[in-house]
Amino acid sequence: MCNEVVLIIMEMLMKKRLKSQFLFCDRWLDRHWIVRNMEAFQDLIVIVLCLGLFVIMVMQLWSFFTTLEIPVDFKHVTAKILFILILVELFRLLMVYLQEHSIAVGVAVEVAIVSVLREVVVHGALEISWVQTAAIGGLLVILGGLLLVCAKTPHMDCMSANTKFCPITQIENEQLEKEREFKYPQRCKDIA
Repeated sequence: MCNEVVLIIMEMLMKKRLKSQFLFCDRWLDRHWIVRNMEAFQDLIVIVLCLGLFVIMVMQLWSFFTTLEIPVDFKHVTAKILFILILVELFRLLMVYLQEHSIAVGVAVEVAIVSVLREVVVHGALEISWVQTAAIGGLLVILGGLLLVCAKTPHMDCMSANTKFCPITQIENEQLEKEREFKYPQRCKDIA
């Protein structure tokens, strides 16, 4: 009796598992088709963002050179240049995303560091309160440590992407090729 109840419960669980596992199997929605199209739509959004960033960079450069005056305000010029560099880094981040479909952590940390430094330049280091200075200093130390970790582990950006441009997979492929080179001549000599 107990065994029959257990079998009935197991059959019910298996039926529920199969039903939930293939949610869109006999319906008009195809999960794989939706995922493929959503990835394509996401790539389109990133391309539009890249084009928008490029247009903003050109506009910023145009306004920078047209409003440049002879008595140069170094604070203003430095802030404009740093803003353009932030836009360039964001553009680079989006390009890496389009190529590998993963965010490059090192580039994102670089953007954050330049953004923090730009704010310090714009507001002036002497005009910021000591609490904000300590917070900015702590943030820069943390971001610098994260950048150091990213530099020491080059696989961090490409590990999840699993692309052929990843240094780890490239090293593994080179090692496999060397092993094949050593094994193949040995086999030929054994056969002959």
